[in-house]
Amino acid sequence: MSRLLLLLWLFLTAATIAFADTNTSRVWKGDTQMTPRQQAMIPISAFCANGDIARLKTALVVGLEAGLSVNEIKEILIQLYAYAGFPRSLNAINAFMAVMQEREAQGIKDTMGKEASPLPEDMDRDAYGAKVRRELVGWKEEPKAQGYQLFTPVMDSYLKEHLFADIFARDVLDAASRELVTISALAALSGTEGQLYFHIGAAMNTGMSIDEIEAYITVLKEQVGEEEAARAQKVFKALQESKR
Repeated sequence: MSRLLLLLWLFLTAATIAFADTNTSRVWKGDTQMTPRQQAMIPISAFCANGDIARLKTALVVGLEAGLSVNEIKEILIQLYAYAGFPRSLNAINAFMAVMQEREAQGIKDTMGKEASPLPEDMDRDAYGAKVRRELVGWKEEPKAQGYQLFTPVMDSYLKEHLFADIFARDVLDAASRELVTISALAALSGTEGQLYFHIGAAMNTGMSIDEIEAYITVLKEQVGEEEAARAQKVFKALQESKR
């Protein structure tokens, strides 16, 4: 009888662990979910942006184990130089190189994934970037230039031709993934609430639902920090109120 009870206890323990692993691999909100790959993008982006290299290395390993390809992670770190600057992006890329070397030494072979397709030589980057920005914001037509666009027109050109054309046109990540990366990075930085407001709206315009934004904030709180989650929650609340 004692042996039977022991076997039963071992079975129940294993089942509990298996259920817990399955249950924590996703963040559920209503009928929607964030996959482990999506969840993994959040801390990678946040720690790249705020420069927390020690936690970034852990997040990079989790991302690879969750199914992100090497080239997808590279693309995240490449994109974030536009939001966090070259120093943070390069530091993150060096950290990723170190992680890859450690894994290779252990005999771990990670999936490289697809390379970015070449951009068309005759691409009108200004027009393409303007179109991408309109789609992210939800504009049907290009509005008249105002604010910084008039004060520093070259900045608007950089945004359209480089960020929304050169970077966003690379097909390693889709637009929704790029927006998830962006809002994760911006939430990890202080003083970027205006940009976070824009990009949470853009994330929703690329297909993220209210439930998925709430799931993103939950992952941000659990895997990055309460301050970052509170910043995202405050901006998201303001965005929702503006639409009522």
